[in-house]
Amino acid sequence: MTIFIINILLAYLLGSVSGSLFLGKLKDVDIRDMGSGNAGGTNAFRTQGALFALGVIIIDVGKGVIAALWVPYLGLGGSEELLIHIPATAGEVMLCGFAAMLGHCFPIWHGFRGGKGAATAIGAMMIIEPWLLLPLAVVWLVSMVMSGYVGLSTVLAGFSLIPSAWWLDGRELVIFTTATALFLMFTHRRNLRHMSEGTENRFERMQLFFRKH
Repeated sequence: MTIFIINILLAYLLGSVSGSLFLGKLKDVDIRDMGSGNAGGTNAFRTQGALFALGVIIIDVGKGVIAALWVPYLGLGGSEELLIHIPATAGEVMLCGFAAMLGHCFPIWHGFRGGKGAATAIGAMMIIEPWLLLPLAVVWLVSMVMSGYVGLSTVLAGFSLIPSAWWLDGRELVIFTTATALFLMFTHRRNLRHMSEGTENRFERMQLFFRKH
């Protein structure tokens, strides 16, 4: 149990390494003071350009991968070996992935002001159940083409994970995807509110329907 708790904390600390804020320090910028004020890939793209956003996405997805692939199998060894591999259950892998998402959104290294967790969730899902990325990508893309709203598309894509997990008949997977979907809806609550108020930004280059004339 002690090792399990330590691994959860390690996954959270790993998730707290924000791609946009780390790269922003190299450019002497803080994107939380720009655009939407969010430290995620979308705001990075809007304020710093495609190359910067690509670096952010690589870091934020990568830490989700590491949190699910490596962290759950760490253990405390003796004096001769600090880290050893230990057996990890599917539930432990999922909890480490979710802890990384929490760290991304509420990073201890950055005053608990981070991103919204989507990229890190994708990284964790690449290890936990990569097949779920297919319906997620389809729903996200269709929603973006139809509406142009990134936040709405991300939330809908998150909820698409639940029936897919149910179809795969994994109880732990259903719990994980449900928690992930609800968490993404929570972190995107401002986007949903702005959308209902008609003030949410759109990516009109991707939007094919319902354009403003």
